[in-house]
Amino acid sequence: MEINASKGSADYVIALAGNPNVGKSTVFNELTGMHQHTGNWPGKTVEHAQGEVSFGGKVYQLVDLPGTYSLLSSSVEEEVARDFICFGGADAVITVTDALNLERNLNLVLQILEMTDRVILCVNMMDEAKKKGVSIDLEELSNQLGIPVVGASARSGKGLDTLMHEVENTVEAPPQSAYRPIYPPSIEKAISQVEPVAGSRFRAIKLLDGEPGVVSWLTQHDGIDYDNAPPIKEALEKAREGLGEESRDFRSEIVSALVHRAEGISSHVVKLLRKEPHRATRRIDRIVTSKRFGIPLMILFMALIFWLTITGANYPSQMLSDFFTWLEDKIMNGLIWMGASEWLRDALVLGVYRTLTWVVSVMLPPMAIFFPLFTLLEDSGYLPRIAFNLDGYFKHANACGKQALTMCMGFGCNAAGVTGCRIIDSPRERLVAMLTNNFVPCNGRFPTLIALSTLFLGGMAVGWAGSLVSTFWVVCVILLGVLFTLLVSRILSKTLLKGVPSSFSLELPPYRRPQVGKVIVRSIFDRTLFVLGRAVAVAAPAGLILWIMANVTIGDATILSHCASFLDPFGQAIGMDGVILLAFILGLPANEIVIPIIAMAYLANGHLMDLSMDALKQVFVDNGWTWLTAVNVMLFSLLHFPCATTLWTIKKESGSLKWTAAAFLIPTVMGIAMCFLVTQGVRLMGLV
Repeated sequence: MEINASKGSADYVIALAGNPNVGKSTVFNELTGMHQHTGNWPGKTVEHAQGEVSFGGKVYQLVDLPGTYSLLSSSVEEEVARDFICFGGADAVITVTDALNLERNLNLVLQILEMTDRVILCVNMMDEAKKKGVSIDLEELSNQLGIPVVGASARSGKGLDTLMHEVENTVEAPPQSAYRPIYPPSIEKAISQVEPVAGSRFRAIKLLDGEPGVVSWLTQHDGIDYDNAPPIKEALEKAREGLGEESRDFRSEIVSALVHRAEGISSHVVKLLRKEPHRATRRIDRIVTSKRFGIPLMILFMALIFWLTITGANYPSQMLSDFFTWLEDKIMNGLIWMGASEWLRDALVLGVYRTLTWVVSVMLPPMAIFFPLFTLLEDSGYLPRIAFNLDGYFKHANACGKQALTMCMGFGCNAAGVTGCRIIDSPRERLVAMLTNNFVPCNGRFPTLIALSTLFLGGMAVGWAGSLVSTFWVVCVILLGVLFTLLVSRILSKTLLKGVPSSFSLELPPYRRPQVGKVIVRSIFDRTLFVLGRAVAVAAPAGLILWIMANVTIGDATILSHCASFLDPFGQAIGMDGVILLAFILGLPANEIVIPIIAMAYLANGHLMDLSMDALKQVFVDNGWTWLTAVNVMLFSLLHFPCATTLWTIKKESGSLKWTAAAFLIPTVMGIAMCFLVTQGVRLMGLV
């Protein structure tokens, strides 16, 4: 499927390309501000962002292409970038490079120059280069490449006005003759033989390379059968005969020539004023990526984030709850004043409204804390080190090392973690990551884990030791979730999703001081509100259904009671009861409402209630709970079906009901099995 730009109200379309970790997204965010939106490329699972820039009386639509190191391979990201630059209708391409890694970045710049003359080179992070003693002659670089070159420090906005001036000049001026990479004479001769019939130098190189996917892509776009069209076929055969044995190493020769040319250009324009510009980064990496300290430091950082999230969320969560309670009275009085019937008032307020406010007051504060903290790790450059430390473990599980990043995102929200799986190139490994993301507890399950650990397990100790015991058990559950992630990833890779783990290039960017203000704004709008919106969309109808079940009576009991009684024998067999199982089922829209549903069903009051911790424990104990019940509920909370928001996201990302059903069944079956084994084992030992 072709990927084209739709200008809409914009005058020009500008593509933004570059390697990962060069600050391309920072350039995009600084230029477009809040005038941007995200989505998927047509037919692809790769996310893209578009935004508008007003400059010099014109409107420019910027399209942020996926970060890629090359356009010669066939990953989804590379296909998207290549397709858009060639045939997407862009009026110019801004290629962003890192001033500290210019030589490596120039490889992509030279490949883009094969496709289009209208290129503006943005050498980003000039401020960091200066601090580390790296000097770049931008004027000489422009002369070498034959295109405009602009130095910038996008994080502070420096150089971006000059960049837009060059964009304006490029799109309005006649095409200039930019640099073209020169290959060995035999390859240049072959290209010259094919170019007249292929229509362009770029097409000639791709046809000579002969990669089936690229040839079929050109055939589909141009409407020409490149494999069988007589003039093209004859020219290709003649050119390959001239190449002889070199035709087998055609791509290697192309890559080699690009690398050598990038080295040559870099040697002319880059001057090192210090011998080791990356010395500080390497010193830190010796510790944070070492076998001895890497994993413990990672656990320490993540534990700190969890502690800050859990502790910090309590206060705003209570404030939101108090506000919503105050507002509830106003809404109820308003409905009474409007003459609404009692059943309608209760259904809307005690059902829909109260469920929505539970979800918002419990989900919003942790996400508003966790996502910015997680983004700060990403912005500082530490997140790729986490992937590096965990890569070996995921490789042993026949999965991709990038799954470590998506797993960490799942601690904030499993739906966000599933969306993050787009960074994994292999469709097989992407599915493995999506199906196992639910094994790490999200912020919706943390309240349940923390509450039960505090009430039943922490209570075994006295004083300050109780909080340590409670924290210990929560950490154990988290580590168990990571263990299950690795275990199930390996099982899936050996059965339903057989395959060999792919390797991936992981660049460790230099450490940077995070931009706290921008990180908070970006994480709240791009992640927190996005996930919260999906949760609210599924929680509203669930609140109405829950109210109906708790208030409609059949015989001498409500529908809720009948359903709980039906599930009770099975619940007792796995160490819980029918009310608990029903609460998990009704909590499908949002895990946050599981505990309130249990309390509501035990108290039989027909609506969600906010109880103190002591009162909540007494309700549970009065209904037969023991420490074993709490352990089983914690286990099942970890190992049960994803929430509706996550399932919806898996369906959208995978495009398959089959894999969505698998994501529902796999953890649920494992949760039932674990609870059964624990219950039977404890009963056999006579511990309860």
